[in-house]
Amino acid sequence: MIQSALLVMLAWLIVNGVDRVMSWQTFARPIVTAAITGLVLGDLTTGVVMGASLEAIFMGISAIGGSVPADACSASIIAVAMTILTGVDTETGLALAMPIGTLIATVGEMYKPVLASLAPYWEHLAGTGNMKSFRIQTILCGLFVDRLPQTIILFLAVAFGVEGLQSVIGNLPAWVMSGLSAASGMMTGVGFAILTSMIWDKEIGGFFFVGFVLSKYLGLGQLPIAIIMAVVAIMYFYNDKKLLDAKTANAAAASANGNNEEDFF
Repeated sequence: MIQSALLVMLAWLIVNGVDRVMSWQTFARPIVTAAITGLVLGDLTTGVVMGASLEAIFMGISAIGGSVPADACSASIIAVAMTILTGVDTETGLALAMPIGTLIATVGEMYKPVLASLAPYWEHLAGTGNMKSFRIQTILCGLFVDRLPQTIILFLAVAFGVEGLQSVIGNLPAWVMSGLSAASGMMTGVGFAILTSMIWDKEIGGFFFVGFVLSKYLGLGQLPIAIIMAVVAIMYFYNDKKLLDAKTANAAAASANGNNEEDFF
């Protein structure tokens, strides 16, 4: 499992490298990290499928101030790696994601005083005016020091925890496995519910029920529903754009008429 752990760490470094160096924070979202993990482990399909579900779970969870409720990036990588390497179904892997993410986030919070202790060094380095050295050391710190506990946990979990987890899951009774599958389904629903509560608006809330009818009563899959709603969203965009352009034109015309009246008098 050491080789698999090294491959998982490669996925971790790719994700964090792009995030830290290029400031693409969306690159560290589960839908991307899970797919990259599946790719390096030779099972892209599982990575993509789990990434979509993990994104739904973590989409409505956001950090408030300095409090991070769960580390979605690390949890997604470990959950996908465990699922692929142990051969369990995706529902069981999804059920593992939230506790793993919460644990890693807690370790990350405990590590923050260590990072804060480095502040005098960074202040001194910035004071020297050597921007090239400052940038290089910032990138290296972001890759290897800033997330050091998460990196260690990720490596140890995959290198030495997969066989133990596989043994435990293999000895679990059927009703426990059914419970894990049900829990993963509820977690996805809760993630969507949290997100919906944040963006709910009476003007567009009706589309929630339209999607429900299309899925449950007409039996449409996720892809055709997404295409239909994408078309509706585009129509809304252009409709609003036309109204905004018309208001701008009317305001400009009214302003021009006002100026003409002032010039006349």
